[in-house]
Amino acid sequence: MQGRQKTWMKAMAVAFALIILGWQTSAAEEKPATVKDAASAGGGNVAMVNGTPITQADFDRALGFARQQFSKTGQTADDAQMKEGVLDQLIGGELLYQESKRAGIRIDEKTVDERLDQWKKRFPNDEDYKKTLQQMNLSEAQMKSDIEKALATEKFVVDKFVNTTTVSEKEVKDFYDNHPDRFKRFEQVQASHILIKLKPDATESEQAEALKKIKDIQEKLKKGEDFAELAKAHSQCPSSSKGGDLGYIERGQMVPPFEEAAFNMKSGEVSDIVKTQFGYHLIKVADKKPEGMIPFDKIRERLGQYLKQEKVQKEVSEFMDKLRKEAKVETFLKKGS
Repeated sequence: MQGRQKTWMKAMAVAFALIILGWQTSAAEEKPATVKDAASAGGGNVAMVNGTPITQADFDRALGFARQQFSKTGQTADDAQMKEGVLDQLIGGELLYQESKRAGIRIDEKTVDERLDQWKKRFPNDEDYKKTLQQMNLSEAQMKSDIEKALATEKFVVDKFVNTTTVSEKEVKDFYDNHPDRFKRFEQVQASHILIKLKPDATESEQAEALKKIKDIQEKLKKGEDFAELAKAHSQCPSSSKGGDLGYIERGQMVPPFEEAAFNMKSGEVSDIVKTQFGYHLIKVADKKPEGMIPFDKIRERLGQYLKQEKVQKEVSEFMDKLRKEAKVETFLKKGS
């Protein structure tokens, strides 16, 4: 249950825990988002939430992380909209944290220290850890404060929304029945192969050598040797460790010559030699699944989790709107800054 809760929390852009725990994780795994703007500005606040400040440094850290994550999508972001969105997230996060305190949620120091230690272990040494804190314009005390806020906010959302939200079997079944396009299964084959590689610029002699190797393997198959064992011994594809097993594949996943052969075979058949841009293949089809609907029993649990996540997000969003209307929020972020 705890693992699913973490998944739901990560899916909620409104949760302050995302901002804090997110950049903590990324900082140790890649170049951290820097806070040069905050340092040069000399501090200051971008908002006040019921009298509690959101600092320029907090905003710049969160904005740096958001830019870093968005850049991975390969899309171009509207910077003004991103800044506005980040500020809204920080305001929403502060409101949720204030609610967690009103609900009496307290995170003990030992738990905070354990989380900090987990983060420290992502770094090769203490020097790199301290350097990252410096780049983020953070002291360790501030880091611990941020971790405490993140954990308290997460616990509040889990206790108030995740643990109290249910999805009935009827809701799951109705969604499945009313959205058939979402549960289409395309034709699939479970295929294994043995590959002898060919370089794109292979000479005639290299092609002949590769062809001889695959023909020798083909002869062994005809004499009754096991396909999976031959794949382990001779295939030059990473799938060799699994006896050549590629799992279930759909049309469009493989190169055309491979696909044409695999989808035109019967279960249990082994193909003749197939040449593709990668080399020479022998293909075995173990099973075939026709196009159709994914059976409800196969999708029930995941669909239930998805619908619960949607419900939780909606409830948190509505709760946030209510908090925002009742709160005293002042923002100082300049347009175009």
